Amino acid sequence: MVSIKWKDNLKLIIPLFLFTIVSIISIYSSQKMLSQSYNNLFIKQILWYILGYICLILFSKSKGNFLYKYSYILYIFGILTLVLVLIFGTESNGAKCWFNIPGIGSIQPSEFMKIFLILEIAKILDENSKKNLSKNFQNEIRVIFKCLIITLIPAILTFLEPDTGIVFIYFSITFIMLFIYGIRYRWFVSFFGIIAILLAAFLYLFFVKQDLFIDIFGTNFFYRMDRLLDWSDGSGMQLTNALAATGSAGLFGYGLNNTPIYFPEPQTDFIFSVFSSNFGFFGSIILISLIIYFDMQIIRVGINSDNQYKYIISGIIAMLIFQQVQNIGMNIGLLPITGITLPFISYGGSSLLSYMMILGIVLNINNKNKHFNK
Repeated sequence: MVSIKWKDNLKLIIPLFLFTIVSIISIYSSQKMLSQSYNNLFIKQILWYILGYICLILFSKSKGNFLYKYSYILYIFGILTLVLVLIFGTESNGAKCWFNIPGIGSIQPSEFMKIFLILEIAKILDENSKKNLSKNFQNEIRVIFKCLIITLIPAILTFLEPDTGIVFIYFSITFIMLFIYGIRYRWFVSFFGIIAILLAAFLYLFFVKQDLFIDIFGTNFFYRMDRLLDWSDGSGMQLTNALAATGSAGLFGYGLNNTPIYFPEPQTDFIFSVFSSNFGFFGSIILISLIIYFDMQIIRVGINSDNQYKYIISGIIAMLIFQQVQNIGMNIGLLPITGITLPFISYGGSSLLSYMMILGIVLNINNKNKHFNK
């Protein structure tokens, strides 16, 4: 393993540096809509980014296959943290998703669980690929069953916190990794057919038999669903005001720190609306183009990788694209509000550190590819 050559990774490092700038100035601008206690939020994001860059360097320079070899230990550790956060976690806004560590801040285990899940599923798929097993019914059902069990355990624990958005991310990771592995399409058709039937029954209870729905799922879950679905008719102050701020920004926006109207969670869920209102249509197009370019570079690393690394990259890109599309989509009223943040842009220590670790893994894989292709 040779030491990392930064010039080989500039196509990823430069977009990351630009994301850093966008994140800091957007969070600085969002503080105008927050209470005085959030006045140093952008400074905290700078500190998280400094720590994140350290993590990125460490992960990109790691030798051997330690993370991949011991992925099951990391996975078990992740599950234990999800259990512990349900017992000892700090509750905020009805959710128990964080450990509050004095002097450091809040740590969200589910953010790191995404990394552990990707590594463990990649190991399962790679081991099956190396066995050269034919993709018959028995072998495929065995692989699918293993991956779904590995996914369901953290998904159930995360749902109980509750954090529905990250549950969607877990399953997106798994489906895309199975698709890259080569599971036949009929399994996906069958699965989504079953999901469609269950979803139809679920929505029938929610809209038509609300008393029965509450009896089965509880009042708390009913209100969570109500918040999730209010995007469809454009209702809800958060979405309405975010759309107003974005829609009135014009081509060039109102300028830095000039978001014209208040909406909740501007520093996390609705950071894209803050940026759009400040820099307008052109600024938004530039940011989206930068995100697409960044994703394409990660995909390029995956194309040049062997099976094990290819599966890891597919899980990473599934996670990133799902979050990017979901966050931007909910900011402009095209998708439900799920509380999913925009990677590398939204405020958040745990989420930012997890993305920086993930990018460190991508750089590490890219470096291995260049080493073995010499």
